[in-house]
Amino acid sequence: MFVVKIIVPVKISGMTFIILRGPFQLTFFQILIYMKLLSCFSFIKNIRRKGQILAMLMVVFLRGYSQNNILVFQSDFGLKDGAVSAMKGVAMGVSPGLKLFDITHEIPAYNIWEASYRLVQTAPYWPEGTVFVSVCDPGVGTQRKSVVLLTKSGHYFVTPDNGTLTLIAEQLGIREVREIDEVKNRRKNSNESYTFHGRDVYAFTGAKLASKQITFEQVGPKLPNEIVSIPYQEPSFDQGKVKGTIPILDIQYGNVWTDIDKKLFAKLGIKVGDDIHVQVFNDKAKVYEGSVKYVNTFGEVKEGVDVGYFNSLLNFSLGINMASFSEKYKVFSGNTWSIVLSKK
Repeated sequence: MFVVKIIVPVKISGMTFIILRGPFQLTFFQILIYMKLLSCFSFIKNIRRKGQILAMLMVVFLRGYSQNNILVFQSDFGLKDGAVSAMKGVAMGVSPGLKLFDITHEIPAYNIWEASYRLVQTAPYWPEGTVFVSVCDPGVGTQRKSVVLLTKSGHYFVTPDNGTLTLIAEQLGIREVREIDEVKNRRKNSNESYTFHGRDVYAFTGAKLASKQITFEQVGPKLPNEIVSIPYQEPSFDQGKVKGTIPILDIQYGNVWTDIDKKLFAKLGIKVGDDIHVQVFNDKAKVYEGSVKYVNTFGEVKEGVDVGYFNSLLNFSLGINMASFSEKYKVFSGNTWSIVLSKK
């Protein structure tokens, strides 16, 4: 892999200028192809026209490649110290041409379930070939496996295999799983560090994969197409009741999100404006029971009214107009939180 700048000649007011575009990360083979393209247009004498053509070729030639240069981070580190910056520094040291982004670094400490949810909430919106590094790793330094999962959608997930991949594997499908070979894919001189694999293994491997310095096959040995999963109440309909899980809260507003989609909810025969009977449990202990009005949006009711609605992911949710449902009723989220809906 080479970091290069591409020359584009441009003629302005009778004077010829050489513009350097980049830097771009290219393999030796890609450089040869581009040089061949340059020679193909050597017959064009108008240097300004040649510059325009070559600039367009450069954009077309590099567009597909640039998408594979995306590296997306999430963690439970917070932003109070330098942990996140250290991971990004490692990634940039591997490849300065990477495009680095974040999902969140505010996952509650050790909350693997929420890490799993945040991945599945966001990953489908990123282009094929995107590499995600997820570090919520209470078992760091133990025998849990460090893996890269390639989904059927073409996304890569670099993470400990500790339940983080539960929802991604279910919703995007498993194409292949590989264990990270920490002899080859670990930051240099980091072998004596046992508590920061996010920096030394995951950011480093993710950066090499995103920049195509290694192939997926070079990550490490292939594993069976299975991952560690966290158990939870899967959505279901039985005897006039819909059951599901409360995987996450809409934290800013205190709304309670479920995994019950519109198709399943429709089996209840409830229409907008009707009341819905709701029961919420945590580890089978009832926490809340009551009724909410089914609405399309909060503005359909007065302030302080409890509502049921479908969120931006088109999953059933509970809320209060201009208040927090979670705070008022002490309803929270996780794989142990379940909900039952029925027609009132």
